[in-house]
Parts: sequence; structure tokens; C-alpha cells
Amino acid sequence: MTELKTKPTDKNVKEFLNKVENPRRRDDSFKILKLMREITQEEPIMWGDSIVGLGSYHYKYASGREADWLAIGFSPRKQYLTIYIMDGFEKYEDLLKKLGKHKLGKSCLYLNKLEDVSIPVLKELISESLKYVKESMSE
Repeated sequence: MTELKTKPTDKNVKEFLNKVENPRRRDDSFKILKLMREITQEEPIMWGDSIVGLGSYHYKYASGREADWLAIGFSPRKQYLTIYIMDGFEKYEDLLKKLGKHKLGKSCLYLNKLEDVSIPVLKELISESLKYVKESMSE
């Protein structure tokens, strides 16, 4: 089986975020970091070269393959601020309607800028996803 390429590293989160070229994306990244720290009560760590993760969980595929992954995280990509929501978005349809301007991937919430979205709704979305991860870890 192939090994996951994205793993926790000892790289410095603040140094990484300070190197984000776009000033608005850099500022939004520090705001998301603060929000996620408040929600998770976890210290951030770098996962690979470009993902900031808070908390982690161990999971096992039906195939028997096991891995550790971040509980919640984000990445200040060039095009979007990407927020990783581990349980996907199907059950969050009502929240997403109230969130504001965004795009979705399978487990990725893409934001152009934080001012485009409702921060209370974003907090609720992150909190609910984290709750799901914690509950699935205890099974």
C-alpha cells in the first residue's frame, strides 16, 4: 500500500503563514487560525508543505488500511482559502445556504475572502465537523 504523502511536520505554522504572498489571504489565514484554535483548543501543526491542521484522528478503511489525518485544517492556496471539512457537506445544506459566497469540493470549502462569508455560520460548520470527527474516533 502506498504511504500518505501529507503527514505532520515540524515546520513552523506562523512562518508558513507569514510567507503567504497575498496580504488579504495572509490576514484571513491568521483569522482562520485563531478561530480554529478557539474551537478545537488544539495547537496548529503543518501537514506537508501547505496545510495547517488542528487535532488529528486515526481512521481505518474497509480495506484494512489505516492512517492518521488532521481533524480540521486549512490551506491558503493562491486561488482560494481552502478549509478542510472531513465529513463532507451533504448534511450541512442548511448552513451552506446561510454561509455566503463559497465553492465546494468533496471535503474542501473554498473561500475567496473571509468577508464574503458569515463568520458565525463558518464557526458552526467547523464545530459540527469537528464534533463528527471526535464522535467517529470514539467508535
